[in-house]
Amino acid sequence: MKNILKTALFGIFISASLVSCQSDLTSLNEDPKHPSILPSENLLATALFQSSYYMDNPSVNFNNYRFFTQQWAEGQYPQETQYDLVTRNQPRNHFNRMYVYSINNIRQAKENLKAEVETNDVRTNKLATLEIEEIFIWENLVNTFGDVPYSEAFKPNEILTPKYDDAKSIYIDLIKRIDAVIATVKPAAKGYGSGDLVYSGNMNKWVKFANSVKLRLGINLADVDPTLSKATVESAIVGGVISSEEEAYKFAYDGNTFSNPVFDNLVASNRDDFVPSELVINTMNSLSDPRMDKWFTKVGGVYKGGVFGELNDPYSDFSHLNDYFRSSTTASNLLSYAEVAFLKAEAAARGYSAGGTAADLYATAVTASMKENGVSDTSIASYLIANPYNAANWKQSIGVQAWIAMFNKGFAAWNFTRRLDYPALVNPPKSNLSSVPYRMPYSDQEYVLNGANVNAAASKIGGDKATTKLFWDKF
Repeated sequence: MKNILKTALFGIFISASLVSCQSDLTSLNEDPKHPSILPSENLLATALFQSSYYMDNPSVNFNNYRFFTQQWAEGQYPQETQYDLVTRNQPRNHFNRMYVYSINNIRQAKENLKAEVETNDVRTNKLATLEIEEIFIWENLVNTFGDVPYSEAFKPNEILTPKYDDAKSIYIDLIKRIDAVIATVKPAAKGYGSGDLVYSGNMNKWVKFANSVKLRLGINLADVDPTLSKATVESAIVGGVISSEEEAYKFAYDGNTFSNPVFDNLVASNRDDFVPSELVINTMNSLSDPRMDKWFTKVGGVYKGGVFGELNDPYSDFSHLNDYFRSSTTASNLLSYAEVAFLKAEAAARGYSAGGTAADLYATAVTASMKENGVSDTSIASYLIANPYNAANWKQSIGVQAWIAMFNKGFAAWNFTRRLDYPALVNPPKSNLSSVPYRMPYSDQEYVLNGANVNAAASKIGGDKATTKLFWDKF
């Protein structure tokens, strides 16, 4: 992993620009250790690392998903929990990491793959891997920002200022792309080798992952287009979604050259910046949740969360994230079995055919999260008895449990809280916004480089504000 990522990351400096350039130097002047045309496998490795690391990054300089869901509070400065998204340019930083460092490398890998010598089936599977990964990154972008440059993006020789596509139209196209790419996969053949840092070329797992992304998209459509939502969700489940933690989409770190982003921000940086929020601690305490022992330290024999939106100092007065989260090699688990199980439970609660009853799938989802976190069977059984599925208020029942299960999986948690509105998130008194964030505002650089299109997009959605709800967030 280390060697291929080192070579791949060199490719960022070649491929990061959206406008390519080409030298006329002869082969005598080429450096074989630093090729000008990188293998597609190296570019895939770069994109996997960049997208995973920065979707999962808890830094105050990036996506801030853990603050949007109020699962973490701050111990050194409270500005980000007060929803200041301007000072540190978080929208710009996340936008660039996903477009320039992630999708752009995938697009270049697709081009470079054309010239590589492969059997037809292996080439087909490699292209499918690249396509599925690209769709996954688009899904993050459209659910973070809303309308984004899509159909005209990555055409530097034709269009330098791409339009912003309607978010629902992007959704529909992504679903079509998932169906199309799954149909091409050759399950008996391999895909990429060591450059596939998630599934190691196992195409059956890539297909299950693709269907799980489709499940995510379908569930999000439930309140805005229930017919399309039902068809999409049921099709994804029939096609086969992630059905065990071994099939989850996880990017593993070697702990040396490349470390888990939570480790980098909590340990390697030697900073006491983050504590679990009061909302997390109080909610889990009220449910006698056994995961607390795995996740948090105690203060004076009890768990004590930080006040969200306030400065929680001194650090020693509050519970901390336990060693469970502080390992340099912990994988970024960006689409877990527990998340898929909760999505299926929600689908059943909405009346979709999801392979079981809502109550049974709820129990499966809670159990999956408990198992993922090393909780005993006895403790799981006791928890389910004490906290059964509540059909009369299924949004609260599933919403709160999914929010807990997605602790430290910020983007997944944000999807649940926006769609189900549980737990109820209260805008902190010192907030810079009029409500909690429902989307990330557009990158400030877009107003300089693509002003007409980003202004048109902002006007269309009712203003480029973090408080503007996405098209699917109706209630």
